[in-house]
Amino acid sequence: MSIDRRSFIKSSALIGGAIGLGVPALAEAFTADGVRPMVYRPETGDAQPKPLRILILGGTGFIGPQQVEYALQRGHKLTLFNRGQTNTNLFPTVPRLIGDRNDPNGHAALKKGTWDMVIDNPTTNPKWVRGAGEALKGRVGQYLFVSTISVFSDYSKPGMDENGPLHQPTDIDQPFDRDARFYGPNKVRSEMEAKAQFGEEKLTIVRPGLIVGPGDLSDRFSYWPVRIDKGGEILAPGTPNDPVQYVDVHDLSEWIVRCGENHTLGTFNATGPKSPTNIAEMLYGIKSVTTSDARFTFVPAEFLRDQQVRAWSEMPVWQPAMGPTLGFMQVNCSKAHAAGLTFRPLADTAKSTLDWYKTRPAAEQEKARAGIAPEKEKAVLAAWHAKAGR
Repeated sequence: MSIDRRSFIKSSALIGGAIGLGVPALAEAFTADGVRPMVYRPETGDAQPKPLRILILGGTGFIGPQQVEYALQRGHKLTLFNRGQTNTNLFPTVPRLIGDRNDPNGHAALKKGTWDMVIDNPTTNPKWVRGAGEALKGRVGQYLFVSTISVFSDYSKPGMDENGPLHQPTDIDQPFDRDARFYGPNKVRSEMEAKAQFGEEKLTIVRPGLIVGPGDLSDRFSYWPVRIDKGGEILAPGTPNDPVQYVDVHDLSEWIVRCGENHTLGTFNATGPKSPTNIAEMLYGIKSVTTSDARFTFVPAEFLRDQQVRAWSEMPVWQPAMGPTLGFMQVNCSKAHAAGLTFRPLADTAKSTLDWYKTRPAAEQEKARAGIAPEKEKAVLAAWHAKAGR
């Protein structure tokens, strides 16, 4: 099925007003702390929060720097704990504790100090959670663990909330296995360990869906802005109405910091946008920030399967809206929305992602980790047109 902009009206609602407002440049002037000046966002309020002592486990990867930047803007006192090997030039004035969480004694640096909030960024190894809990025991006001919606074992029903069925957890006493098959089970065990170490009276568990935006080295969203910017006929998956969910790294990171400011406890599915969105709205919304002549040809999930085109990896931000994955992109996040998770326009996310992507080394741009290869895309489109008699 091929559609053009004139035949697709709903996309304008998703991006309305965003272009006219403009998108902040990523090269804004930074302060001496390496922090961009704070931008007022009326949906989150501008009240000066009470300064918090925040410890971030990580802080230099994908979502960590966004948390650090926002927390410093809000006047909080930060400490970072990591190996000291990634993006060491970031935030030179922020104190750092050094430790390798794979080392049995890797959390030793955490045995001193008291914090109002600890943010444990995407940790998959449950032993890391145990190690942090044992080292920080009795000196933390709130512990926030960044989990994932991949903890769920059944996505066949739309609208699943935080009480959905979980994977059988891995055994923490067994050797840690990074195989993708154990990603969800390891996160389930990590959540259990967080509860055991810190207690529900101090615990916040955030379960994001697909996190997108500048700094995402997985290319699971950036494939689309980059491919659309190149123009031409583009292979689009499924039907225009297939649902999609994603959350901008800035929105997620800022909300995580505000969870500390508001002492928000509990477990939250955390993805967006707030209103139900489909793949066509997303693709046309991305196109709106380019001058591309891109045109989308939607190819049914069954045909993509027969052509061995993989959902999620080769067709990012998409799973077939049927059978076992019917509800994968329709997770209920109303609890997080009610607790203050907000969303910027898709135009902002698409533009900032594309601008950032173009600053990456050429070698990285040429070896994207997600998205269908150009030759394969052409072959699948030719096969689909032949089948359709075009």
